[in-house]
Amino acid sequence: MEVEIDIKDTDDSIANKTKHDQDVVKPTNVSDHGDENEEEEEEDFDDDDDDGMVEFDDDEDGDYYMSENSKEDDEAHYLSMQAQFDNVDLPPGVEASFSWLSDPQPAQPVTSAKPIDPPVEIHDHEIPNIPFCTSNDVASSSSSVLPNVISTSGAENEDKTKDEVKQKFENFKSFDIVDDFSDHHFNNAGFQGQQPPKAWTKKIQDEWKILEKDLPDTIFVRVYESRMDLLRAVIVGPAGTPYHDGLFVFDVHFPPTYPDTPPMVYYYSGGLRLNPNLYDDGKVCLSLLNTWTGHGSEKWMPNNSTMLQVLVSIQALILNDKPFFNEPGYDDMYPGVAGDEKSKSYNEDMFILSLKTMIYTLRRPPKHFEELVVGHFCSRAHVILSACRAYMDGVEVGSTIDGEHPVDKSRSKPFKAAVGRMINGLVSSFSRSGATDCDQYRVEN
Repeated sequence: MEVEIDIKDTDDSIANKTKHDQDVVKPTNVSDHGDENEEEEEEDFDDDDDDGMVEFDDDEDGDYYMSENSKEDDEAHYLSMQAQFDNVDLPPGVEASFSWLSDPQPAQPVTSAKPIDPPVEIHDHEIPNIPFCTSNDVASSSSSVLPNVISTSGAENEDKTKDEVKQKFENFKSFDIVDDFSDHHFNNAGFQGQQPPKAWTKKIQDEWKILEKDLPDTIFVRVYESRMDLLRAVIVGPAGTPYHDGLFVFDVHFPPTYPDTPPMVYYYSGGLRLNPNLYDDGKVCLSLLNTWTGHGSEKWMPNNSTMLQVLVSIQALILNDKPFFNEPGYDDMYPGVAGDEKSKSYNEDMFILSLKTMIYTLRRPPKHFEELVVGHFCSRAHVILSACRAYMDGVEVGSTIDGEHPVDKSRSKPFKAAVGRMINGLVSSFSRSGATDCDQYRVEN
């Protein structure tokens, strides 16, 4: 499926075209999740059901999910869920790269980082395996675990805390400049302490102006005053998709050759492959990033393409309503009813992974976005939980919960069971973040 990005035509050719890396997948909205995806899921989730439904690893007693009705048992199960994310089952070497999922370390005084090693030689269509800064005099790269935002000292303090959380969320800026970049994936990339060229600096400043002015209200960006080559973005999953109301985190690096070559983008997957274009190792497959073949304005155009276009493309073209068809050739391979059924089944699996992403994002929010994470899930908790209950009743994943929708009682029983096993954990997670009246959505077993 070809997708056009609205850009002005240009006669400039794309600089530094490279071969497509066979390990990087498909076009702007496609990538291969066939055999490879099966291997990844086996690696990340050893306890997958025979029906293919991906679930969390069970604890030793086989009773991981929130399943009891009493508050005491819910509390125990919630703590079990938290512990599970501290030891998330990732491929070897992957966990270390997810700094905001690792155990929090005591903060150290912030001083200058150690000199950056010589640059990693990369192709503009690859995401480098850049190590994190290991200097001891850099602030801890792990975000602190969110404390319970609701005070237990009384109703007055509780209401005050809720109001503070709401106010901070409402005042959270779509674009802002921050200082601490210690946990950024591309921490050790850049100009090695050298002064960047004036033309490069001006281009980045222009990008900042565009982002500050034109960001949609569902994309949030932080840039770094002392490291203009770095950027972090959080994208809200679009309504009408299996990713609705989720928060998806991306780190960006503008290479010294920018804008002749596109920015490099890394996705914080938590070891989950929830889209054909978003690899569990952080790679983002998008023609605009030159990580897949494309034609004309689908590819990066140095004189016209912008970082804003990249972020909007990820949200609209990758996190779409039928990600199953992001795979190359699936439109032709699975036409008509057969394709629709496979797409619906795929959406169910991706919704489960999106719910898991919500929980660990609450558990380990990305640095500089803590207030956004808490406020977002407090404000959307009832929508998310209502959707879970509707999907369990047979409403198609991605449907808005307002109004009447056809109910298919024959939909996947494993999916309904998986949602049922997760919903109590979501209730506890949202409640601890300050959301109220969530207990009404609990599932009794």
